[in-house]
Amino acid sequence: MATNIVEKLTKTLTVGDDQFQYIDISEAASSATFEKLPFSIRVLLESVIRNCDGFQVQYSDIENVSNWEKTSEQGVEIRFKPARVVLQDFTGVPAVVDFAAMRDAVKKLGGNPEKINPICPVDLVIDHSVQVDFNRRGDAAAKNLQKEFERNKERFQFLKWGAQAFDNMLIVPPGSGIVHQVNLEYLARVVFARDGWLFPDSLVGTDSHTTMINGLGVLGWGVGGIEAEAVMLGQAISMVLPKVVGYKLLGEINPLATSTDVVLTITKHLRQIGVVGKFVEFFGPGVSNLSIADRATISNMCPEYGATVGFFPVDQQSLDYLVQTARDPKKIRQVEAYLKAAGLFMYHNGEQSIPKFSEVLELDLATIVPSLSGPKRPHDRVSVAEMKSDFKDCLKNKVGFKGFGIPEDKIHKTVDLMFENKKCQIQHGSVVIAAITSCTNTSNPTVMLGSGILARNAVQAGLTVAPHIKTSLSPGSGVVTYYLKDSGVLPFLEKLGFDIVGYGCMTCIGNSGPLPETIDQAINEGELVVCGVLSGNRNFEGRIHPSTRANYLASPMLVVAYALAGTVLIDFEKEPLGFGSEGNPVYLRDIWPSRSDIQEVEKKYVLPNMFSEVYSKIQQGNEEWNSLNAPNSVLYPWSSESTYIQSPPFFKEMTKSLKDFPKIQDAHALLFLGDSVTTDHISPAGSISRSCPAARYLTGRGLKPRDYNSYGSRRGNDAVMARGTFANIRLKNRLIGREAPKTIHVPSGEEMDIFDAAMKYKSEGKQLIVVAGKDYGSGSSRDWAAKGPWILGVRAVLAESYERIHRSNLVGMGIIPLQFEQGKNADTYNLTGKETYTVNLPENITPGTNITVTTECGKKIEAKVRFDTDVELTYFKHGGILNYMIRSMLD
Repeated sequence: MATNIVEKLTKTLTVGDDQFQYIDISEAASSATFEKLPFSIRVLLESVIRNCDGFQVQYSDIENVSNWEKTSEQGVEIRFKPARVVLQDFTGVPAVVDFAAMRDAVKKLGGNPEKINPICPVDLVIDHSVQVDFNRRGDAAAKNLQKEFERNKERFQFLKWGAQAFDNMLIVPPGSGIVHQVNLEYLARVVFARDGWLFPDSLVGTDSHTTMINGLGVLGWGVGGIEAEAVMLGQAISMVLPKVVGYKLLGEINPLATSTDVVLTITKHLRQIGVVGKFVEFFGPGVSNLSIADRATISNMCPEYGATVGFFPVDQQSLDYLVQTARDPKKIRQVEAYLKAAGLFMYHNGEQSIPKFSEVLELDLATIVPSLSGPKRPHDRVSVAEMKSDFKDCLKNKVGFKGFGIPEDKIHKTVDLMFENKKCQIQHGSVVIAAITSCTNTSNPTVMLGSGILARNAVQAGLTVAPHIKTSLSPGSGVVTYYLKDSGVLPFLEKLGFDIVGYGCMTCIGNSGPLPETIDQAINEGELVVCGVLSGNRNFEGRIHPSTRANYLASPMLVVAYALAGTVLIDFEKEPLGFGSEGNPVYLRDIWPSRSDIQEVEKKYVLPNMFSEVYSKIQQGNEEWNSLNAPNSVLYPWSSESTYIQSPPFFKEMTKSLKDFPKIQDAHALLFLGDSVTTDHISPAGSISRSCPAARYLTGRGLKPRDYNSYGSRRGNDAVMARGTFANIRLKNRLIGREAPKTIHVPSGEEMDIFDAAMKYKSEGKQLIVVAGKDYGSGSSRDWAAKGPWILGVRAVLAESYERIHRSNLVGMGIIPLQFEQGKNADTYNLTGKETYTVNLPENITPGTNITVTTECGKKIEAKVRFDTDVELTYFKHGGILNYMIRSMLD
């Protein structure tokens, strides 16, 4: 039947001299029903029809997606096959490591290791490697890149081996740009033309900000590396058909506001509404007033507002962007012809029916005001006008997301010091890091050029940035450098210390590099709450830099403004940024460029030839990359001496047949956690501190602290990653009652590093669980946030609620996600975390089964088992997705 359905709905389309087949999705349902479908759901519908084989994708999937308005209210499961997978190197390395280890396992169990090979096209961009060691003049970008090759040569060699060993894998070499910007400007197809077929580009990526590509009308979202690996091996994603929130945009952005201000406003709004697990689709007359870069900025921060996607359907602006970014004219004609024929093109002339959404929200862009978000979460927006008073309140508030609990007698604490032979003063609110960084904004010419024009105006007015502030500029691609240079603003950014430090995700991921030792000492001496201001998308505790307890997300223009001010304790309306060369006060309004002024420069200097020049050379790499020698073999020659690449333990005890259903009996709580524990708290990121278990391991292998590198760089070594799991210094573990990467070994009452406690429990034959609050696992889609706990011996998590990707990752590793009944939590049952817990899953378990978790003292905790689909349940029974895939390769 499946074949007949595909044949029935297949049409022919001629574009120029070429003839293609495509799926006419409008005939899968009545025209009236089709017109009600959100555009994002239409993309899902096309995929399930084209991939319907009666096995992985069923005929019922077509019916369920066609009847989305009804079935989205019923929690119906469907299977979706994305067109491609995007990896960045921090998650790409463990993915390739797992593939290499899977080949070993298949061979050991008697299969053909070459069967472990990507079926779905894979784009891997090496982008997250650069640490900002050099941030001032003297070609900082080249120096940082050279340093990265010195640190990460082995990791890069391993990836180069993967490019040779695995088919269907494209690797973009180091130093080219941030994965999401490269995806937007170069990798995105928008429409695939393959084997005589035209169909929508769609993808999953191993970074949560994969959603940035939604701004170009490409449906994609972040998944854990584990799930992405299954897709690479040809598996469909099992997902619950989502509700779609329609977000209507009206008007135009205020001339003094930016797209960053828009997205921070949307992020706060949608977090308050609650859109976890839902699609958000933007529509309305205001959409046509947003550039693709503006839309991509909004889509990029989708994980921060909690949705699965933040989707802008393809329209004329999208086609114009493809022209601007020098895409092949022939391909652009195919994109336009296909999307219009298939009912996937959005018009803004009022003639097209507005889809039926699960609910509709509305925002007038004209109401947007300049804003920041912080000091600890990306959805805690504060207007620039209120920033000074808000930060003062944060200092005094009790410790929490908006509080630091500074005693009254220490509020005005200052520390005087000498830096570069100049006197300076550090106090609460001082800015010590100012970084134009991350994929959110560095793809947007409007805000990037805006920061350059602001810098020019500031320099011409005689303003400077204090030398003790660590400033940096990390563009998302080489295109940004072209237009900053050609427009003449780059020298002014450099004059203020915003030298280009490289092309990659830097400060936002924790690769801000060290602060000067004298500054660190001053901060510690005064116990000061100092600030980082960055144009990124993440500002969770302990992420940006260990010494910046407050971190604020802001537009690139505001990053420059706060760097000039040197503090967040400033009212820009009433107080000057500084004083010019003649001693006159200079206010922000004196140098702030309007949006129209910036866009005029943008039209003149952001040109297609820049994109063609940069991307025509992108796969050539650089001298360092091209000189790397990589092994040329089917199986990877693991080295026991390596501190970067090790074969993981996931498959070492694997058997051909399934083991008995796992039971959890009298398990101890390794951790007793509260709300909003992020993957930054769980999975290690940023630099490796000198006093942690990972450092002790590396020291034992003969490394000195300067060679520890970052956790991200060592994600291919499970020994490092397991020791870094839950190692965030801002982790709040209720078992010890303070912030620290420590826990209590309950039987002895001893306080220990979490890794050491886990190993002690393991030596005693004890099982482990984690007890947590709301939004467990929010933040980045890190597979190590599930792999690490698995290695530590955690076999279940009992939480009040989960972030979507992390729950999926737990299932993918064979860890049971348990959820308290609605409205209940650990406090409801007076749990202390010192109980032992027994979890018995019924043999006939089904998705969403309710069970009773018992403790040794007789407490009975009602919980739902968060296996949301039959496929997730199958993965769990096999011990995880990858174990399932290995066994399927043995048939």
